[in-house]
Amino acid sequence: MFAWRRTAVRQRVVVNLSDKAFSGVLWAQRGPLLVLRDVELLEAGREPQHVDGEVVVERARVEFTQVLPGGGG
Repeated sequence: MFAWRRTAVRQRVVVNLSDKAFSGVLWAQRGPLLVLRDVELLEAGREPQHVDGEVVVERARVEFTQVLPGGGG
């Protein structure tokens, strides 16, 4: 059921929330959390903004995740 989660680790992804998205490398999954590195914040009508450090997102807030082609970290 959740095989994509294992295969997407260390891949470049876009994690879509209701009001914004994050593009980055899915570095780890820790329980209900996704850890992203090398992240850009994506918001409608704005240029992508680099985010320092790691971004931690609760899976419950994720609407959908896109695994980008050839996107290894």
